[in-house]
Amino acid sequence: MALDIAVDVGSPIPPYEQIRSQIAGHVGSGLLTDGARLPTIRALAADLGVAPGTVARAYTELEAAGLVVSRRRVGTVVVGRPASSVGQDRVRAAAGALARAAREDRVDDETVLAVVRTALQGPPAPDTATAAVPEGTTAVGPAPSQGPATSSRVVGGEGVLPQLGM
Repeated sequence: MALDIAVDVGSPIPPYEQIRSQIAGHVGSGLLTDGARLPTIRALAADLGVAPGTVARAYTELEAAGLVVSRRRVGTVVVGRPASSVGQDRVRAAAGALARAAREDRVDDETVLAVVRTALQGPPAPDTATAAVPEGTTAVGPAPSQGPATSSRVVGGEGVLPQLGM
């Protein structure tokens, strides 16, 4: 299987992290399965136009996370899909709902990503932020001790943005 990996040199995210996160995403989603061989460091570096040390660092971090193993003469091989936690499942579901809502409302990807980045940089939301909101209503206003009022679109009975900490 050919890996679909891209590096954005204009991004504030370091190239090794872009490579690491994309490969980890492929492993987590099942696109790369147990035993799948990754391209050699030099081959992937040449394909992406980055230094071999950049790819080597990404592979080292993937190995430290337990996603791949590197061996001489064998190369770098996927060793399995990480166990998904309940928290990751909730975040994936919330992200899916957010993506659907953004598409329905014709909000561009960069705006959605900016909203998520802002939410991730803020303080963690208390558990009350993920409380169910009745279908057809909009959650508005802060819970006690939260910041300024926020508004969220309701999908399937739950506020989408409150699940992401907004």
